[in-house]
Amino acid sequence: MVSSSRSPWFGQRPPQRLAEADSVVVIGLGRFGTSLALELMDTGIDVLGIDVDEERVQSLNGRLTHVVRADATKEEVLRQLAVHEYDRAVVGIGTHIESSILVTSRLLRFGDVTVWAKAISTPHGEILEQLGVPHIIYPEHDMGRRVAHLVRGAILDYVEFEDGFVMIKTNPPAAYVGVPLGGSDLRPKHDVTIVAVRPEGGRWSYASNTTVLAETDRIIVAGDVDKAEAFSRMR
Repeated sequence: MVSSSRSPWFGQRPPQRLAEADSVVVIGLGRFGTSLALELMDTGIDVLGIDVDEERVQSLNGRLTHVVRADATKEEVLRQLAVHEYDRAVVGIGTHIESSILVTSRLLRFGDVTVWAKAISTPHGEILEQLGVPHIIYPEHDMGRRVAHLVRGAILDYVEFEDGFVMIKTNPPAAYVGVPLGGSDLRPKHDVTIVAVRPEGGRWSYASNTTVLAETDRIIVAGDVDKAEAFSRMR
């Protein structure tokens, strides 16, 4: 059951439905989970944070949309917290492999929740893979920022350089499919550059003015982090 020395909800009173349209649940608020949750909050994503450690929960009071002390290995607790209503969940538990596996298996059983799970070793990752986890991550503390961008948008891979410059792998927006890149308004309108393209089943090649994108292509986009992410969310 959910437990605390006081009401388990810190900050706001929980609404009837916890999961808003653009929200993520983060289970396990250690260094990685906290870094990820705060980065998601900074980018406008609502976050429900869950941890069994009251000190960690207290430290995030007012910094996350909702934060609760609870044992997430119990399915009834997850349902009580409406975790099954979220479409994205990140399991950041690293020190207790058994807890990580139990929580992850509960989430997968919900069916509609896309799960990211942290693995602390190759064997741990192999078990998660056998469970059917679609996204397995092996992060250190400084990886939280990168994973936050993967979780919250249409980005398939993400590399950030200095001064907020990024390269992302994503799918081409419909507006730029079927027309030569050189004749599009890509640069003046979005201030990003498509630097490489990979056809479905093919190999990566440099993009040029004569490149014509297909709907099933993968592309590498370079530019300012906010502009590149906005471009990746176009449909």
